[in-house]
Amino acid sequence: MLIVLSLGGSVLAGDLDPESFKKYANTLVEISKEHKLLVVTGGGVFARKYIELAHGVGADEVTCDFIGIEVTRLNARMLIAAIGKQAYPEIPENYKEAAIAMETGKIVVMGGVIPGQTTDAVAAAMAEYIKADMIIIPTSVDGIYDSDPNVNKSAKKYDRISPSELVALSLKSALSAGAKSPVDPIASKLIERSKIKTILIDGRKHENIKNLIENEAKGITGKCPGTIIG
Repeated sequence: MLIVLSLGGSVLAGDLDPESFKKYANTLVEISKEHKLLVVTGGGVFARKYIELAHGVGADEVTCDFIGIEVTRLNARMLIAAIGKQAYPEIPENYKEAAIAMETGKIVVMGGVIPGQTTDAVAAAMAEYIKADMIIIPTSVDGIYDSDPNVNKSAKKYDRISPSELVALSLKSALSAGAKSPVDPIASKLIERSKIKTILIDGRKHENIKNLIENEAKGITGKCPGTIIG
């Protein structure tokens, strides 16, 4: 399978622990033995801190987006270093560069691309461009809820949600630099348009990614530690 991962910075680089990068790198190398992988890394808490700082000094939203992109690319560089020779050595800066890099058969790792697009939006656009079989979004939550479960203890978790339902839900979120949302509106619309199966899972346990892909490859879809979009 050809798989695009939108690897949230909160699970990859939440505390800048080298072991986290190593564990994800080892998992990705194992997956790449059977499947083609493109990984889009997020910025996480450190991107949000820099964006907050930028807001504090009076930076506009586009400048804040550029700052966030730089942090995502730092995380991408760290992950490439952890993966080693199995990784494409450079960070693609646009969709065409990433598609060309995929032709090498290496694991391609990239960060943000342009202002106004989150990590998930880049992953969704990239998946459509290279005709991926599946998008996986490992993040710091265990699925998509109808409201914030940290605020509403009665929030309902979706085991499966349609792309159109996801679009409606995502429109409730603020579209600003560093905004936190399970899947942002642009990514949701791209997923709806492409009709590519997308799964949001709890990425805090890196083995969830490998287990999910193995089950999907075998046609086992009932064991999903998250939410299926599609």
